[in-house]
Amino acid sequence: MIANISVITDNLDYLLWGRAVEGQPGGVLLTLLMALGAAVLALPAGILLACCAWRFPGMVRTGLFIWAEFIRGIPLIFVIFWMWYLLPMLTGSDLPGAATVTFALAWFTAASVMHSVYSGLNALPGGQHEAAVVQGFRPFQALWLILLPQVLRNILPSLTGIFIGLLKDTSLAFIVNVPELTTVAGQVNSRVQIYPAAIFVFTGLVYYLLCFGLEKAARHRFALK
Repeated sequence: MIANISVITDNLDYLLWGRAVEGQPGGVLLTLLMALGAAVLALPAGILLACCAWRFPGMVRTGLFIWAEFIRGIPLIFVIFWMWYLLPMLTGSDLPGAATVTFALAWFTAASVMHSVYSGLNALPGGQHEAAVVQGFRPFQALWLILLPQVLRNILPSLTGIFIGLLKDTSLAFIVNVPELTTVAGQVNSRVQIYPAAIFVFTGLVYYLLCFGLEKAARHRFALK
């Protein structure tokens, strides 16, 4: 039992923040940085796409939903591989692995955010948009100032679930050897080659605590019951 715990305590710094002192964050720290970066990109992108789909029926809406369904219908691991090879071709230079995975996560998550926000807009009582326009708001002002604040509060449980999934999906960076939590846990296990159960139980517990903390923070912030 002591040996099981010691394999964690002896490598705790590396599991928590990798080689951050040397300018190379890893472990839990890199997991959080990638999740936060992807969320910051995906949330406004998804909201903007949903507003465009709601405001412009026809080809615009159809095109956006075809894109969203295509992205949501393929495994995230393929999106990561595509970004891994596509971004260097587009930019002409290699991007850091963590940045590449962050962009892939953001692209994938934006499609889910778009669906959630669009559904929230359609669920609002009819006539609110027209009433706001009659009162002097421009169409997009009514959308951004009147409708969206209601929608974002109503769909907060859905958004929380999306971003909890995003946090867990950072573990897929393991496939391109980005040193987030799952990767460094595997490195520790390969190095010590003993007590793998202790290492991966600890890793799973950390993911659980992060996701649990995110859910509690969302509930506390918006006083959800």
